[in-house]
Amino acid sequence: MKKTSVNSVQKANSENEDSIVAPAIQWRIEQWFKNLSTEQKINLKKYHGELCKFNKALNLVSPKTIFVSDAVHFADSIQASHLVFEKINKNNSLYDIGSGNGFPGLVFSVLYPDQKVTLIDSDQRKCEFLKQTIFSMGLKNIVVENVNVEKLADGSIQQAITRGFAPLPRAMMILKKVVSAGGRVYHLKSEEWSAEISQIPSQLCSVWQPQLLGQYVVQTLPQKMYVVQTEKIC
Repeated sequence: MKKTSVNSVQKANSENEDSIVAPAIQWRIEQWFKNLSTEQKINLKKYHGELCKFNKALNLVSPKTIFVSDAVHFADSIQASHLVFEKINKNNSLYDIGSGNGFPGLVFSVLYPDQKVTLIDSDQRKCEFLKQTIFSMGLKNIVVENVNVEKLADGSIQQAITRGFAPLPRAMMILKKVVSAGGRVYHLKSEEWSAEISQIPSQLCSVWQPQLLGQYVVQTLPQKMYVVQTEKIC
């Protein structure tokens, strides 16, 4: 029987690896959202470029989603932002809690340039990424705070948005002190939102009033997405 050398196996494996072609990175936002202004399209594309450039080093989003981040992250944030914008107080800053990759707060600031937005994250490197991306887009309505949200002053947040920050019960516990009475938090959720609500401890229900704000469908994604509002009632 003819023996196969180690070198020949390594060469074959190398050739097989070279033949594997990575999926193309998609960008279909202009096709899906034709009502965006030219400036908004340019800025969202810049953001996408920065995300792809720094994702491997900073672990901004899952590597599995980077090729379809236009749908999974950008389109999702755009759809949710439209729902949330109708409900917020336009005179107060909208905080994005745990906004290490900028979703959805950075997208929100591009869509609504007259609305003040504050991005909060405890990871310094990710905050530097956000600042660099904001600078490259020339946005004036948004600031970045490198801080643990629990370190903020009590009652300092009147309205906030979160995406991938924490399950509802934990998010409500973390934000209990920093959100003012009457303040609202808008949580971007998958179809698991109802299960999360069912897990909220009864003591938190005396502090927060949760409700489904709305649902939407993201292009090419099979499942519906949801925005859950939690209002601080005391």
